[in-house]
Order: sequence, then structure tokens, then C-alpha cells
Amino acid sequence: MSLLGKAAVAMWWNVLPEQRSEFGDWHSHEHFPERMSILGFRRGSRWTNSLDAEGFFVLYELERYETLTSKGYLDRLNAPTPWSTKMMPHHLDMVRSQCRVEVSFGSGVAASLATIRFSPQTGNDDLIRTRLAERLNGLASKPGLTGAHLLVTNTPTTSAPTTEQQIRGTDGAADWVVLLSGYDPQIVEEAVSRFFSAGALQLLGAKEKSIMGLYKLAFTMSPADVVTI
Repeated sequence: MSLLGKAAVAMWWNVLPEQRSEFGDWHSHEHFPERMSILGFRRGSRWTNSLDAEGFFVLYELERYETLTSKGYLDRLNAPTPWSTKMMPHHLDMVRSQCRVEVSFGSGVAASLATIRFSPQTGNDDLIRTRLAERLNGLASKPGLTGAHLLVTNTPTTSAPTTEQQIRGTDGAADWVVLLSGYDPQIVEEAVSRFFSAGALQLLGAKEKSIMGLYKLAFTMSPADVVTI
């Protein structure tokens, strides 16, 4: 898939099995429509972890970076609905990154997605950005794949945590994120192993530690899908 807009919110968390049914109901029928009603939100997608039954990845694609600090978004973050207030404490081990989209190649929405979280070696930002852009551009159109993207976290400066953050507790944050999508999950996994393993990333200029996750699409929504009464 190609990302819509210049910014994104990338989130990883776990939901215990006994909460998954209500979580899916709330997230699909209330939370996504609420977010997609905010000016500047272009698309939301929720993905379930292929290897860990409790894991989720959610991506919001935003028209502009300034959407992250817009009144419409902050008003929602500071006035969660009763159902959201109930569900927020069940977002376990939350990692929430507010990002700029550095590069994005591909088209469409695929069924399989890999996320790779890592950090560049000190002073290597420009070099690894260039190397990654070249690699991602070459992968996006390969058989079995549909999109390849680089997100870099750039957290806006805010005066205080939002109400939703206070309910959840302290959120973690990724640093740099590669997203690799495709219609063939095996090819997605093979591409990650070959091109974005910890060793391969180090050769590009990344630090030693990286975190990889494999996901399948559960639900996606755009503003055009929101039903208004």
C-alpha cells in the first residue's frame, strides 16, 4: 500500500484474550469512525499479530504533520467517550509513535504487513535514510509485495499528557519504523529476513537492536466510510 499523507501515528499494544471481543467491537464501530471524522485523518488500519495472539498494530495515516497538534485531534484525545475510557486501560505495553513519513512506495491496501522498529547509529541519520530509501524503492514492486515505507518518530511538543494518555499510563515510543506490505505473507516474511534482519540493518547504519512483527489485516477505514446520521 502507499501511505496517504505526510504523517502517521504508529501504535503497538497487547490485548488479553478475554478483552478481544469487546475491543474489536469498540475499535471498529466507535473508535475508528471517531478518528476518521477528524480533519486530516486519511485512513486507519488495524492489524493482528501473526505470531502473538495478543498483539495488535494500528496505523493512522495523516494528511499533514500539523494534524498531530490540531484542535480537532487534541479535543478528542482529551475527551474520550465512556466506552473509550473503559477500553483504554486494556491497551497493554503500549508503544505510540507520532511520525513523519520519510519515504513511501507502493499502492493499494495489502493483507500482510511487517513492522521493523530500530534506531540509527549516532550521526548516521542521513546515510541510513538514503540507503533505506534505495532499498525500499526497489522492494515495493517485487512479486508478492505491494508497499515499502519509512517512518521517523518526531513527537510534537505538548504542555501535558492528554486524558487518554493519563488513562493508559506511560506510553513507549519507537524511533524509526520500516513497514513492508504484501499479498503473500511468506514473501513478506522472507523479505524481512533477507533485507531487514538486525545484521542487515546494522550494515545500513542502524544500531544492533531491532524489533520485528508480522501482521495480518483485521480492519481498515477511511473518512468516506464513516456513516453520518
